[in-house]
Amino acid sequence: MLAENLQNVLGTIQSALAKRTEKKETGDAVCLVAVTKNHPASVISEIEALGVGNVGENRVQEAKEKQEEVGHPGRWHLIGHLQTNKAKQAVELFDLIESADSEHLLRALEKESGKLNKSTDVLLQINIAREPQKTGFLPEAYEAALEILDELPHVNVRGVMVIAPNTPDQDAIRAVFRSGYEYFCALKKQRNGIDLLSMGMSNDYAIAVEEGANVVRVGTALFGPRDYSNRGY
Repeated sequence: MLAENLQNVLGTIQSALAKRTEKKETGDAVCLVAVTKNHPASVISEIEALGVGNVGENRVQEAKEKQEEVGHPGRWHLIGHLQTNKAKQAVELFDLIESADSEHLLRALEKESGKLNKSTDVLLQINIAREPQKTGFLPEAYEAALEILDELPHVNVRGVMVIAPNTPDQDAIRAVFRSGYEYFCALKKQRNGIDLLSMGMSNDYAIAVEEGANVVRVGTALFGPRDYSNRGY
C-alpha cells in the first residue's frame, strides 16, 4: 500500500509540474518530505527503502524517540512549531528547521548552534493569511527579522515555509501559495543560498507545486490517517 501511495503522490507532483505556466525560480524538481507524525518509527525505514530520504516531524520529543529506535537515516525536517526551550535539542536532531517563526527563536538557534560550532539550516515560516491559530512571522515581522540575519552566523537561512488556510476554497489556497512564491523570489534576490520554498501538505500539495513549491510535506496521502490514540508524544 505504501509503495502504491508513493507512486500516486509522485505522479501528482509530476502532473502539477506540467501545469506550471511559467518557469519558476525554484526550479523543476520537488523534494518530497514524508511526514511521519503519529506513525510508528518503522514507517521511516519503509519509506526510506522506497527511495524517500527526507523525513518530517512536528515535535522534537517524537523525533528524539524515533531516532533512538531507527537512527538518523536521510535528512530530518522539523515542520512544527518550535519552543525556544527546545532549540538545543532541535539543533542536534534536525537537518532543516522549517518553522523558524520569531526573532527570539532565531537567536536561540544561533546560540545553540554556536555552542556546537554547527551551521543550522532553517526556513522562515510566514503566516501570510494572518491566521491567529497558526504560528509564523506576520508579514511585517518577517520583514523586520530579515534585518537581523547577518547577526546570526550559525543560522543558515535557505528559504521560506508557508502553510495555506484549511479551506475548500482553492482560490484562497492558491493566492497564499502565490504570495509565498513572491516572498521566496524577493528573498532570493536579497540573500545568497536561498533555494527552498516549502509549501503544501496532503490536501493541497498539487496546488503548491503548480505555484512554485520545491518542497512538499506529505503524511496522510502516504501513510493514511494518523492514530492519535496510542502515541505518547
